Amino acid sequence: MVENILIGRHTLMRSNVVQAFFHYGPVMREETEHREAVEEIVDFLEIEAIRNRQVGTLGYGLRKRVDLGRALAQEPSILLLDEPMAGMNSEEKEDLARFILDVREARKIPVVLVEHDMGVVMDLADRIVVLDFGRVIAEGTPAEIQRDPAVIKAYLG
Repeated sequence: MVENILIGRHTLMRSNVVQAFFHYGPVMREETEHREAVEEIVDFLEIEAIRNRQVGTLGYGLRKRVDLGRALAQEPSILLLDEPMAGMNSEEKEDLARFILDVREARKIPVVLVEHDMGVVMDLADRIVVLDFGRVIAEGTPAEIQRDPAVIKAYLG
């Protein structure tokens, strides 16, 4: 699992294929630095217990957490998440939602979330843009969106 997150750092690595093949001096130091960054992400996402497991053997919720870790490994200035809660049960959604909030609050990384689970959206978002067939029908805070007649008509019928 750690290697899956480490792959997310590939764009930050300076060594080339030949240097990596011989694995000496500066390459070893660079790898150590990247592995330390990955360990920090593993701690942040509370996935220490699965660090040596293959991702394919993990449950769906843990796989999504590893996906989030791989995205964080890239040190994004903004995190774009497309349907991160799709296919999850309520417990898995709560866990991932907590980590998304932690990314935003503790790591100070803005998050853009595309999500159809309105409960999740209302809990996580500061600002919401609602689309209906690709057209913006409402924009505002969660409270404003819940009262918006166009949203009610389009989604609550």
